[in-house]
Parts: sequence; structure tokens; C-alpha cells
Amino acid sequence: MGGKQSRGFSNKELNDVSPTRKSAGRDDPPSLSSAAERIRRHTTVHFGYSTLSLAMRGLDGTPAELWELREVQKLNLSMNCLCSLPPALGTLDNLVVLNLWGNNLSSLPPEIGLLKKLRVLFACRNRLSEVPEELGSCVRLEVLSLANNQITGLPGSLGTMPNLSKLNLSHNRIVHIPTCVYSMKGLVFLQLACNRLETIADQIQDLVNLKILIVEGNSIHTLPKTLCFLESLELLNVDFNELQNVPMEMYLLNRLGRLACHPMDKGLHIVHNPLLKPIQEVLQGGLSALYNYLKPT
Repeated sequence: MGGKQSRGFSNKELNDVSPTRKSAGRDDPPSLSSAAERIRRHTTVHFGYSTLSLAMRGLDGTPAELWELREVQKLNLSMNCLCSLPPALGTLDNLVVLNLWGNNLSSLPPEIGLLKKLRVLFACRNRLSEVPEELGSCVRLEVLSLANNQITGLPGSLGTMPNLSKLNLSHNRIVHIPTCVYSMKGLVFLQLACNRLETIADQIQDLVNLKILIVEGNSIHTLPKTLCFLESLELLNVDFNELQNVPMEMYLLNRLGRLACHPMDKGLHIVHNPLLKPIQEVLQGGLSALYNYLKPT
């Protein structure tokens, strides 16, 4: 089913998109292209991109005329009341950035796969329980944020996106890291905080470019030793889990550098875990003390 179409905006500034009378005594609305022109007046050029923001306008549907504006490259529909998007989304084939943050979307249309130039997709803070397989056709996608939804898994097609470097899946309902994630060889940033994870698979070692891994707020009991082969890792956040120990190979993560406190500080975040002695005591001397303890003599 297509998304609900709105014939006007709640914001007064854009009320002239709504059907209006051409002349006294006539009820006929203006042509679709004429209404689209009224929306086009609100586009701007920002850093060389044709940009249209319809954020925070109380929209419960998208104006049908919007989908005529094929030249738009950045579209912001965030913080509205949208429950769905129509198949016509796929006609905006020049989109580079699509911001859907903070709506009530329960699904994304399969036609999103037609957005071949899409590089950034923000769909966080919605009601998504799944992601369409067709999203994997967006092969230029670099940044994907699906945080704060109801997602339990991802389609395997997403593992074939060669340019994806940042993936945010925090605050969802994920029990196992989706298999396709381990195929995302270009990932530099992986955010999985506040899910329902209990383990991390050995395949984590395949993410050779990973610099930031955040899995805080889960129920992880052990870390695989293969995690310690990620030579590029600069930030590892395992706060608020169920760790009792750490892999002996952890000293190989020499780019972590220190124990970190603030959420996005580089280093190892490992507070609020039921660590056993002597690891718990050794950590009081800092990361270097831990590494010296773990290194084979």
C-alpha cells in the first residue's frame, strides 16, 4: 500500500500548495506541476546540493507534488507524523541524502532500492520492524542509521553494499548480530548499543577496517578472541554487559591506547561489568597494566 498523500502543508508558509481556486466561481485545483513549482520555491542550494526541508511541519502524509521534484538531492522529512511513504519515493532518483528521522514509519517502500545515488539514509526513531531487501540495491550508500526502531534482523542483501562505512543499529531488538553485517568489509563505525545481544560471532574479524565498535548495554558474556585481530580498532565500548573476563589476546588492540570514560572517547570502555579478579584489580592500573598482564611471558 502506498503512503498517505497530503494535498497541503500544515505550515502556513507552504499553504499555497493546497488546492486553491483559479478564479471566482471555479473550484478546479491548479495543475500538479503548478503545485510542484510552489514546493520547488522552498528548495535551496546547500554546499552544491539541491536541498528541500519539510521537517517539523506536522505532516501525516507527503504532498503528491513532492515526487515531481526529481532534481532534489537532499530531502529532510524528519520529525513529522508520517506512517508510510508511497512507491513514488523511487522517482526521486537524484537523492543523495534522505532524512526520515522521528516519524511513525512502520516500513520503507521497496522502491527505495531505485535510489541508486543515495549515500546517506537516516531512518532512526521510527517503528520499523524490518528493512526491505531492495535497500541492498543502494550500492552507493555510505551511512545507514536505523537506531531506535523495533528491528530484529537485516536482509542478506545489505551485505553487498561495498561503500557502507557507518551503520547504526542501536536501541533495537537484535539478539544476534545479523550475518550480513560481517560481510560489510568497508565498515568503519558499527553501533549496536542497547539491543539484546549475548554473543559476538568469530566473524567479527572480517571487519578489518573497523575503528569504532559500540556494544554497550547488552547482555554479552564473553568477547571472541577474533575481536582482538581488528588492528584498526580505536574505540571499543562494552560498558554495561555481563563480561566476567577478557580474551588473553586483547593486548593486540594497541590502538585503543587507554581506558576511556566519556562515551565517544577513543579507547576501551569496560565499566559496569561483573569482571572477576584478577582482571578487575589489574584494570585499576589502566589499560597498559592490563596489557602487560595479558601478554605472554
